[in-house]
Amino acid sequence: MEREYVRHSSVDAVAAEQQRFMVRVYNWMGAGLGITGVMAFYIANTPTIFNILMGNPILPIVLIVAQIGLVFWLASRVMQMSVSQATGVFLLYAGLTGITFSTLFVVYTAASITSTFLVTAGTFSAMSFYGYTTKKDLTSLGSFLFMGLIGLIIASLVNMFMQSPMLHWIITYAGVLIFVGLTAYDTQKIKEMNILGNEGTDEDTKEAIRGALTLYLDFINLFLMLLRIMGDRR
Repeated sequence: MEREYVRHSSVDAVAAEQQRFMVRVYNWMGAGLGITGVMAFYIANTPTIFNILMGNPILPIVLIVAQIGLVFWLASRVMQMSVSQATGVFLLYAGLTGITFSTLFVVYTAASITSTFLVTAGTFSAMSFYGYTTKKDLTSLGSFLFMGLIGLIIASLVNMFMQSPMLHWIITYAGVLIFVGLTAYDTQKIKEMNILGNEGTDEDTKEAIRGALTLYLDFINLFLMLLRIMGDRR
């Protein structure tokens, strides 16, 4: 009887710790999305800044390269960084993404961007909830989705030269399915990587930032794929 009580107490402690950790992850992710959204809206509605940033053909390329460099650096080195450095790099990446996303307000109507964001938020929430609560091990699904993601990247690069409308839509719908699945898989993986007793430590904060970056990437890529389908062009 006493052993059973200890076991249940241990399970409850782990569940409580996982819940606390995931709240931190979602808070960091929300902060990143907020910065991206505010930055995108501000740049798009400030013609002087927008024209300076996007009027030069080299600057957008520099921004994209900087984004790629930052995300790989943060993902691979976050645990070796200080908390302030990890925080700064994550928020800087979110800000740079907002600058590049400002072009979306030029291509698509604000109403369609808003409605797509709401659909993305609903889909993401549902799949993240599934990943958090399911007892099924999603590891095999994650391996399959990762291979699909590699294929998606290769197909996207090929279609930059082919400009095939059919391949464009195949990539788009496949991308939606892949990032919907990755949301559930990544949520489960992040929940399980939390270390019991780490609360309040620098490692806990950096793990939360790393998890937030992963879910942030799932969200914005799902949003971009859905915007291709739902977005009304100006």
